[in-house]
Amino acid sequence: QVQLVESGGGLVQAGGSLRLSCAASGRTSSNYAMGWFRQAPGKEREFVAAIRWSNAVTWYADSVKGRFTISRDNAKNTVFLQMNSLTPEDTAVYYCAAGFPTLPRLERSYKYWGQGTQVTVSS
Repeated sequence: QVQLVESGGGLVQAGGSLRLSCAASGRTSSNYAMGWFRQAPGKEREFVAAIRWSNAVTWYADSVKGRFTISRDNAKNTVFLQMNSLTPEDTAVYYCAAGFPTLPRLERSYKYWGQGTQVTVSS
C-alpha cells in the first residue's frame, strides 16, 4: 500500500552533518505520522525522531535532541532528518517508518518501513 525509500546516508567525520530523506509512494493518509529509527549491528532498533503529518508536532529521543531535526514536505510526501554534530555513536542503519502511531516512540506503532540507509560516522 505504501512504499518508503530512504536516501542521504553515507560516511562523515565526527562533528559533521547529514540530511536523510524518506519519500513515500502509494496510498497515504493525511493522518499519518512518520518516524526515524536506527539500528547498529548487534543492537536493538531504537527510536530517533517522529513527526505528526497533519500539524508537524515532533518527538525526539533524548540522545539526539538538540542535534537532529525532523521535518516534512507535505507536497512531496517526504520526511527529512537533519543530523548535526554527529558522533560515532550515531553510526547505524537508519529506517524510515509510517503509520498511525498512538505512541510515536514505539517501533510497533508503525506499519510501513523503508529498507534503511547506512550512516557511518568516523572518529
